[in-house]
Amino acid sequence: MIKRVGNTNIELKHKAICHCGAVELELTLPNGIENPRRCDCSICRRKGAIVASVKLDGIRVVKGQDVLKLYQFNTNTAKHFFCSHCGIYTHHQRRSNPSEYGFNIGCLDGVNPFDLGNVVTGDGVNHPIDRTA
Repeated sequence: MIKRVGNTNIELKHKAICHCGAVELELTLPNGIENPRRCDCSICRRKGAIVASVKLDGIRVVKGQDVLKLYQFNTNTAKHFFCSHCGIYTHHQRRSNPSEYGFNIGCLDGVNPFDLGNVVTGDGVNHPIDRTA
């Protein structure tokens, strides 16, 4: 699906796939990749992905629901999904905003996350929900 903004066509639907192709997602990104970031929490440091967010209804599992595995830790709030065949992290339901999924930009078809330039790193070690005022 394409949205016309002025003289520019913007692709609304984007395909994201794991490494082996067993998991395929369809993402609705009307404004493209917004707010790409890294996180320094224990799991994000290890997986090394650059992520962006989308509302929960902005991701649809096209294929591979049966091979997606769920991983949760600590507060068991965030839901991290990965392919059980190739091990690639595809997306997660966010702890800091459970109405959104974070998705692995490296899984987007035709996107090289290294082309994004400098990417902000969020403080996941001191998670915003854990901070007191």
